Amino acid sequence: MMKKITLYTLAILILGTGISFGQNAHFAMSGVIEFEKTANMYALFKKDINKDNESYLAPAFEAYKKNQPQFKKLQSTLSFSGSKTMFTPIEDEVGYGSFWGDDAMVKQNNTTFTDLATGTFICHKNVFEETFLVKDTTRKIYWKITDETRVIAGYTCRRANALIMDSVYVVAFYTIEIPVSGGPESFTGLPGMILGVALPHENITWFATKVTETTVDDKALAPPKKGKPVSTTQLKETLNAALKDWGTWAQAKLKAFSL
Repeated sequence: MMKKITLYTLAILILGTGISFGQNAHFAMSGVIEFEKTANMYALFKKDINKDNESYLAPAFEAYKKNQPQFKKLQSTLSFSGSKTMFTPIEDEVGYGSFWGDDAMVKQNNTTFTDLATGTFICHKNVFEETFLVKDTTRKIYWKITDETRVIAGYTCRRANALIMDSVYVVAFYTIEIPVSGGPESFTGLPGMILGVALPHENITWFATKVTETTVDDKALAPPKKGKPVSTTQLKETLNAALKDWGTWAQAKLKAFSL
C-alpha cells in the first residue's frame, strides 16, 4: 500500500506542474549552476535623468553610450545539495567605467547560504564600505504559477510571477527536473530550482547558462561567517538611517541592498 501511495503522489506532483516527462525522467539532487546577471546600463542611466539634472546628465548619457556597452554582465554560481544552497558571486574582471558602472543595483553584493529545510539563510552582504552578516528566515514570496514554459540551460522551466518589497515585480522560471526549491540571490519558494529571474522594471536579469550535476561537499556549502551580525529588519533600519538625506535615490539603493 505504501508503494502505491508514493507512486500516486509523485504522479500527481508531476502532472500538476503541466510539464511532461518520459519514463526515464531524471532528477538532479546535487550540482553547480552557473548564472549570468545582466543589467541594462542605458535604461538604468536614463532613469536618473530628470528636469533638474538633464542639463548635465543628458550629455553625460550620450557620452556614456559612445564609450560603454549597453549591457553589463556578471557571473556567479549556485552550489546545491539536498536542501542546502550556496550562491557565490564571481569577481568582476571587466571595468564598466563611471558612477553608473559601480552602482549597487548592477553589482553583486551578496554571498548567500540557504537552508531550505529550516527556511533560514545567512548572507554576507557588502554595503558601500561595510560588510554585514544577515541571518534570518527566508523571504516569503507569494508566487503565481503560469502555463508559460521555456528551456533554460537545457531544462524545461515554468514561469511564475510575484511582487516583492511591495513594488518590485519578479518573473521567475523554475524546473522540477531539479527538485530543490532554491534559486539565485534570495529567490526561493517554488516547486523546483529557479534557473531564471527577471526584474523587468529594474532592468536586471539572472539566467542559468550551465548546470553541472556533481557531488558537492560540505565545504562548498559552508555558510559565510564574516561581517557585522544583523537581522533583515536591523539592516533595513541601518540603511534607512544612512540614506535619509539621499532623497529619491534612497529607494533605489534600498532595493539594491534588499535583494
